[in-house]
Formats: sequence, structure tokens, C-alpha cells
Amino acid sequence: MYSNELEEAFSNFLDRHEYDEAEAALFSIVRLSFVAGWLAAGGTPPQAERVFELLPPTPKTKEDPL
Repeated sequence: MYSNELEEAFSNFLDRHEYDEAEAALFSIVRLSFVAGWLAAGGTPPQAERVFELLPPTPKTKEDPL
């Protein structure tokens, strides 16, 4: 178990924007590496898909109070 002083210093480090930038860079590296391996193994690139689809409103009836 670490001291409270070390835990506080680590927490302060995590709250800095430099940590956010470093974490984003590491995530990009891991993702690009995974995609390169995926494609090298014969995987197909991901296809663009719709996240959601808007449906037309349903007609109101006398039974439907909304």
C-alpha cells in the first residue's frame, strides 16, 4: 500500500491536461496497431454504419391519447 502523499500526488498528476494528452496519444497508438494487425491478418476494414435511424411518426388514433 502506498502513502497518502503518493496517492495525492498521483491523483494530481491524473488531473493535469498533460496526462489527458498522453493518454489520448497512447490510445491512438494502440488503436492504430490493432487495425494494422487486423488488416494484416486478412480482416476487412470496418464499414460505415448508421448509428440510429429516424422513423416517421405514427398516425394518431382516437384510442391513442398521446
